[in-house]
Amino acid sequence: MNLFTPFRLRGIELKNRIAVSPMCEYSAKDGHPSAWHLVHLGSRAVGGAALVMAEATGVQAIGRISPADTGLYLDSHVEAWKPIVQFICEQGAFAGIQLAHAGRKASTAAPWFGGGPIAVSDGGWEPMAPSPVPFDAGYTTPKELTAGEIDQIVADFVAAARRALRAGFQVAEIHGAHGYLLHEFYSPLSNQRADEYGGSFENRIRLLLRVTKAVREVWPEQQPVFVRISATDWKEGGWDLEQSVELCSRLKELGVDLVDVSSGGVVPGVSIPVAPGYQVGFAATIRREVGIATGAVGVITDPAQAETIIGTEQADIVLLAREMLRDPYWPRRAAQELGAKIKPPVQYHRAW
Repeated sequence: MNLFTPFRLRGIELKNRIAVSPMCEYSAKDGHPSAWHLVHLGSRAVGGAALVMAEATGVQAIGRISPADTGLYLDSHVEAWKPIVQFICEQGAFAGIQLAHAGRKASTAAPWFGGGPIAVSDGGWEPMAPSPVPFDAGYTTPKELTAGEIDQIVADFVAAARRALRAGFQVAEIHGAHGYLLHEFYSPLSNQRADEYGGSFENRIRLLLRVTKAVREVWPEQQPVFVRISATDWKEGGWDLEQSVELCSRLKELGVDLVDVSSGGVVPGVSIPVAPGYQVGFAATIRREVGIATGAVGVITDPAQAETIIGTEQADIVLLAREMLRDPYWPRRAAQELGAKIKPPVQYHRAW
């Protein structure tokens, strides 16, 4: 069974090719993860995933998507994360953290409160972005970042990575997708700058490369670094797969071990052909043309589907999101359906 073969990345070996995709839970307090995160992430480690990725975690307070997002911008966040990471690892999984800055999509409400922008007067904050262009009608016009503020963001990604290490995380993923800050810089749809960070392809990818290089330099040599990208903006004149291939070549040169390939998110109202595995082809192209490991994500729900993705070498791992919300024990169900054997926790032996 290809889905249940080990996969080595630097000094760690995943026991299978199944990862839990980062998913915001909107359940933190002042950036501190809660008991909800322990149960949510821990149960998916018990469920048999080889890698459990924590949600988009702000490297700055104003880099959170919502006031209820997790952070790694305070030392007290380290202590809050430690027991969660420890439990994940005790279940035989690796713990990953997604380091993020929401850019112009920051300061929004949790989905069950409507998901719209939160005004400063209501506890929100002024978002920051490459250019003073709001994400959508009704959104706050973001402040255009200065060169000094960009330097500070790079430094804060590094500081957050150091805190993640102190918390025990073994995999770091830099969030460069879904219309958040780093994606906002590389997409021509959101970046209207005229300085060294805007205009040309080289300038637009500069910040993501700076952040990646800086994080890779402080992350241990034996531990992998991932980058999540949006392979296309799904809009004419925007970012596309050809540019993604070139970007991923640069990321590989910087020591990135795996590209987590998603799409969209930088502008609203685009038509996206959502269907089972609709983004897998992007991961396959990048894997083939760049020679870098990739993760496939996007409406992957069926064990046979996941087995085919790995078996036909379209990607090296699959990352499941909503399906893992529906069934935290999906890897165990997949093993049963595919005829593979995986060990349950000793507490569950009597059920096997």
